[in-house]
Amino acid sequence: MSARRRILTLAVVGVAAVLVGVGLFRPAGRSIAAGGTGPRLGQAAPLFESTDLTGQPVALADFRGRPVLMNFWASWCGPCRMAAPHVVQTARDLAGRAVVLKVDTERFPGLASQYNVRSIPNFAVFSRGQLQFQQAGLVDAITMESWLTRAA
Repeated sequence: MSARRRILTLAVVGVAAVLVGVGLFRPAGRSIAAGGTGPRLGQAAPLFESTDLTGQPVALADFRGRPVLMNFWASWCGPCRMAAPHVVQTARDLAGRAVVLKVDTERFPGLASQYNVRSIPNFAVFSRGQLQFQQAGLVDAITMESWLTRAA
């Protein structure tokens, strides 16, 4: 194989890996929660308790009545860092109408496992105590806001 053809092949494989990694390529109609041991869509969400950045206790049950976006992320994850400003914008735009939580998968691996998180960033939307939607991959604030609006 010529050097040029080898480089082109590597570039195509690299682009495909990026598309899979950011969630732009996956079987249609599938969500991360559709298989495995995590909660299924429409089922009651497993409850959790943790602390916020100020050390105050936080529980998923505290937010019943408002849609919740849970962002699973890690500091070493490039797409997670790219999603961060969009997550902040979503929280700011929907303040008082929805809740946005960030879950560090390195600090809370058990919680990530409980929600069947296999790749990050991973976004789970809850409403009325049930998992409504879950998707891995980089998305913008407009997409996140539309998820929460539909879940309200």
